[in-house]
Amino acid sequence: MWRLSIKQNVLLDQLREQGKRIEKLSKVEHDLIKEVHPQVNEIKEGMEEMMAVVKENAKTAPPASKKNKQWFTSQDR
Repeated sequence: MWRLSIKQNVLLDQLREQGKRIEKLSKVEHDLIKEVHPQVNEIKEGMEEMMAVVKENAKTAPPASKKNKQWFTSQDR
């Protein structure tokens, strides 16, 4: 087998250190995502509830009268 040069050994050491740093950062990132994930689901559920309320209110709300519509359009002119 060929013997690795000093430069190659240094490069391999640097790659090992870099791998360790990446693993450490990945673990921290995973922990953060794990912490935030339940909050995202809670927000999504809240938004779905709000959408349902808005749709329900839109169905029960009376349409705007023509008189009000004309007043708003005449003000724009």
